[in-house]
Amino acid sequence: MIPAQPTHCNHHRPLLIGITGGIGSGKSVVSHILRIAGLPVYDTDSEAKRIMDSLDIKKQIAATWGNELYLTDGSLDRRRLAAIVFNDPAQLTRLNAIVHPAVRDDFARRAAACTAPAFFVESAILQNAGMDSGLQYVWLVTADTETRIERVMRRNAIGRDEVISRIDSQTPYRTDSRTRIIVNDGRQAVLPQVAALLAEAGITM
Repeated sequence: MIPAQPTHCNHHRPLLIGITGGIGSGKSVVSHILRIAGLPVYDTDSEAKRIMDSLDIKKQIAATWGNELYLTDGSLDRRRLAAIVFNDPAQLTRLNAIVHPAVRDDFARRAAACTAPAFFVESAILQNAGMDSGLQYVWLVTADTETRIERVMRRNAIGRDEVISRIDSQTPYRTDSRTRIIVNDGRQAVLPQVAALLAEAGITM
């Protein structure tokens, strides 16, 4: 799990900037650059895992699917939960209704306490999870489909067909006036694109 990022600088309220993009687009590269630059990034995947181990969420999950979803040491049996929700859209909707509001609240608390000039949130499902409201900018990380397929096959050691089905299952991000594109196709350098977007937002690296 990524540790809680330091909050520093003594600014007013930070700019809130989302980082999103489909599986294999290279969001984590952008987040890594920002962390190296000393800017805080809230990674919704790792934070959701932490939140799902909190007592309140544990109670809600146990009330919905039963105590057998918890192992003898009290930790959540994630494989068992995944088997329930990822093949059944109705069950996934139930889980999201428990987890997404808790993640949104946690992000809002951390953002309110942040004294850095900007606070970033990385999520593949930024819009679907309702994490995009209140953001000043959304950085949409893109790469061509073939590059994404190869990355995920290599990273997750899974077959091409499974990667394609995961890509197909994700809802494309609906862009608006806040959206900025970062191309991370392995051919265009990402760092200058990030630096230019930070400059646009009035943030120096």
